[in-house]
Amino acid sequence: MNHTNWYKDAIIYQIYPRSFCDSNNDGMGDIQGIISKISYLKSLGINCIWLSPVYDSPQEDNGYDISDYYSIYKPFGTMDDLKELINKLHENGIKLIMDLVVNHTSSEHKWFQEALKDPSSKYRNYYYFKEGKGKNFKRPPNNWSGFFGGSTWERVKDTPYYYLHLFAKGQPDLNWENEEVRKEVKNILKYYLDLGVDGFRCDVITLISKKQDFKNRPAKLALTGKDAYVNGPRLHEFLHELYLDVYSNYDCMTVGETVLSTLQEAKDLVIPSREELSMVFNFDHTNVDNFFGVKWIERKFSLKRFKKTYRKWQNGMYECGGWNSLFIENHDQRRSTGRFNTSLEKEYKDISSKMLASTYFLMQGTPFIYQGQELGMTNGDFKTIDDFKDVETHNIDKMRKEVPILTPILNKSLFRESRDNARTPMQWDDTEFGGFSSNAPWIQVNKNKSEINAKKEETEPSSLLNYYKKLIELRKKYDVLKTGKYIDLLPHSNHIFAYSRKENSRDLIVISNFSKKSIKCKLLNKYQNYQLLLSNYEDNNSITLKPYETRILYKEER
Repeated sequence: MNHTNWYKDAIIYQIYPRSFCDSNNDGMGDIQGIISKISYLKSLGINCIWLSPVYDSPQEDNGYDISDYYSIYKPFGTMDDLKELINKLHENGIKLIMDLVVNHTSSEHKWFQEALKDPSSKYRNYYYFKEGKGKNFKRPPNNWSGFFGGSTWERVKDTPYYYLHLFAKGQPDLNWENEEVRKEVKNILKYYLDLGVDGFRCDVITLISKKQDFKNRPAKLALTGKDAYVNGPRLHEFLHELYLDVYSNYDCMTVGETVLSTLQEAKDLVIPSREELSMVFNFDHTNVDNFFGVKWIERKFSLKRFKKTYRKWQNGMYECGGWNSLFIENHDQRRSTGRFNTSLEKEYKDISSKMLASTYFLMQGTPFIYQGQELGMTNGDFKTIDDFKDVETHNIDKMRKEVPILTPILNKSLFRESRDNARTPMQWDDTEFGGFSSNAPWIQVNKNKSEINAKKEETEPSSLLNYYKKLIELRKKYDVLKTGKYIDLLPHSNHIFAYSRKENSRDLIVISNFSKKSIKCKLLNKYQNYQLLLSNYEDNNSITLKPYETRILYKEER
């Protein structure tokens, strides 16, 4: 199979199905709703969609707990709807990547149900079951703690056995040591690739290999035992096996969610000769406003830290022949409007969002846009814990009440950092439910839908939506954005983020003021004869950058 590396020319739009568009007014987004918005997606200029899980699921973790990989969750539609979506996207020049969730299944999956019902069944070895410790087996097999807080072990009723779950109790981890499990995963991959799917976003893929000693690890504030279940000993072997047996036979792409991975670990996943993944998501830049990579323990944003993470990943991937993914929002992150030193003030909200967009969008890699990001959607208007639907949020709330040392920290961050902030319904217009549905949605609509919505922004030439369209046009027009080397031009500045994408005679410069103050930028003297491609202000050619100003400059020597 000839691999075209089409993903290097992709601009990918992430859709969170339950919150995108509700076609049948049951309060839940669905596949037909996505189909109805293909013209919107095409007009934006994107050429690929990443679809968060639509498989059958009890929805303990909004579809990241799959009970049947070969069926669609009924409120989202049917397999015929998915086939129609694939065909209509392809007719419009848009590819589709699916969410691949194979570190764990739902506890309602037939494999797990069989494993519970019959301990001698072959499915028992599809998961990790271990004997508990102590009198009457009251203690779990070890002290590992998981991503949603608490132990990674859940006891099977009154038996001596516990099963492993790195996430919610309803998400038991699959045992990838078992060759039968890997065969099942390959069959799932082939099924969707044969349907016409163009690739996969591989959910928490760096967790699929675990150290098999299952011993206690030194206790930590969070994620005790992560050295045993992150980037495990057979990770590369498993991924290479998937590549050889499946991916190599299709012109597809894979992007791995590589939680807690270092640059070197990520490089080892994407160096082309290793034949594992096309690219990875790294989260270093999303951790510059927290401590220890734990979003709930917030700290003040530092532009120097922000630039340092980009410098490290941009140069590291370029040097090894790897490829970056570029994002500032997704379904697990709070909204970027008002984050990364941008402003929620009316005067600067759109200007600073344009500045942030320009800064991340033109680096080396494939840019991702999360639904509503292009409109400047903000965090939700949540007032009480009961307003939240997210299992992670409720688990952290429980921890807030049970662990006194964490109470003041979590009191401050809980509402702001909840994943539900990115999951409020897409704001299509200013009607009661934002054009998402004619009935009350599964989660509340943001009150600012009258100011922030697609219908309004489509008609305003200076809107954030139309600015994103211009950025997408730039990515398609200037090849240097694909091949040029990233050079940090002002690594020590506390306020200005400036970089070059340079290759031979072509040089594209992005200069952004991450401050609410006007700042003199002497560096601009150097680029006086460069063409101004795009800015978020009109008529400013001085060396003073206005608050949150961004300029994109270009020169090609003939």
